Amino acid sequence: MWAGLSKESRRSIARVYVAASTGCFPELSFSDVIEVLGDLEFSTVEIELNDKTDQIPPKRIVEDFDEMLRQVRDTHRFDICSFNVKIDATGDTYYERFEKICDLAKATKVVTLTVPSGEHGTPFNQEVEHLQKLAAIAYGRGIRIGMKSHVGCLSDDPDTVRNLCDYVPGIGLTLDPSHYLCSNNKNKSYDKLLKYVYHVHLRDSKKDRIQVRVGQGEIDYNKLITQLQNSGYRQALSIEMAPEAGLDMRQELRTFRLLLDSLL
Repeated sequence: MWAGLSKESRRSIARVYVAASTGCFPELSFSDVIEVLGDLEFSTVEIELNDKTDQIPPKRIVEDFDEMLRQVRDTHRFDICSFNVKIDATGDTYYERFEKICDLAKATKVVTLTVPSGEHGTPFNQEVEHLQKLAAIAYGRGIRIGMKSHVGCLSDDPDTVRNLCDYVPGIGLTLDPSHYLCSNNKNKSYDKLLKYVYHVHLRDSKKDRIQVRVGQGEIDYNKLITQLQNSGYRQALSIEMAPEAGLDMRQELRTFRLLLDSLL
């Protein structure tokens, strides 16, 4: 039934597909991590734009946009599902870098950006103002923004996420269920947030540990995928794991990809 269909058409039928983040290998160059993910048989990649790595840092996107655009386009057979934005700057410099990232996204036909939310203690109105600025920059370029759910940030509270998404048009959620499992708000269901989900990050976790080896944690992937599909989600499940001593990241990604593929 799949013969003659493009990757985009196959995704439309499958609805949800598996991707991997370049952030899984922060020690590698951008070209090397793309080669590794190809060897692991991924066809879709999420590109981390992180000022603390040398792959595609936001500050270099400002300084040498054409070269960064060339590198991002040089992803061979990969589709790019999203950019994960980690800007190490504040004030006007932050928004300048974000604007250039939006230009990069538009040029490479990337629709979804993930950004961090404010840490606990950030006033709600201040976070709203920040998100409104981001949304205003992104809107004219046809880009949407997902707040990353993260322990220790405003986004680890489902009620706060819902309020922010309702208050700021164009803002949704990059759902990382591990950070709800491990947060102080673990007793609050994130089911109410499914309609706001723009993107998904996955790893395996326990209540007292944000990342464990695949299969040793408590994340119910089958239930999650069913919930996402029922809510109309048709985007990527992006594997986003952090390097750890003694962890064979290549084997973990291969195992994780096979697991998720078996559930789709």
